Amino acid sequence: MADKSVTTVEQILAELESLGSEKVRTLNIRNGASENQFGVKLGDIRALANRIKTNHELALALWDTHNLDAQLLALLIIKPKLLSADEVDRMVRSISTAQVADWLSSYVIKDHPAKEALRRSWMQTDHPWAARAGWSLTAGRVTREPEGIDIPGLLDRIESEMPKAAPEVQWTMNTTLAQIGIRFPAYRERALAIGEKLGIYRDYPVSKGCTSPFAPIWINEMVKRESKVTS
Repeated sequence: MADKSVTTVEQILAELESLGSEKVRTLNIRNGASENQFGVKLGDIRALANRIKTNHELALALWDTHNLDAQLLALLIIKPKLLSADEVDRMVRSISTAQVADWLSSYVIKDHPAKEALRRSWMQTDHPWAARAGWSLTAGRVTREPEGIDIPGLLDRIESEMPKAAPEVQWTMNTTLAQIGIRFPAYRERALAIGEKLGIYRDYPVSKGCTSPFAPIWINEMVKRESKVTS
């Protein structure tokens, strides 16, 4: 067990390596991660972050290692508001795996004061990870802050762009499509039709008890659940 006062990148990398699992590492690589990782369980990364607490400078140094586990840890101890919009943009464009992309969105981007300006910029880029982040933020706007969002325009873009989009981008475009269908009854029929027409994630494997990411199934299931809650 490493000392609780772990504060240097070298010490942290050594501890992460000691926590690594070949099984987790193999699974991560199968899911698209690079080999620059130790295969640490996410629960162990969270426990280490809880021990270190917030440490912005250390987080930046960990991020620069490009090690998967170190970058995930960095996202838990970083101070998002100390990052400039350009720094966030560079971080987004440097990632290479969905796990890091999703944690970056959840723990940094969604709390950043420049997130709307970044969203608008990323919605116009061809860079796959930046576009993924842009669509992720757009899905959040559709769900929680839809004022000013052009829903018909989003549906037009999804219908025309999603079939040829990079897999990284398809995932958050699909989330936006599903959230439109769930949150906007007036556009539900069109969202369902687009999902059926495109067929993306129709055969996606899901564990028992989980909802398929195939938009028509996802939309109908969530609408049914919400109607039960309100009835």
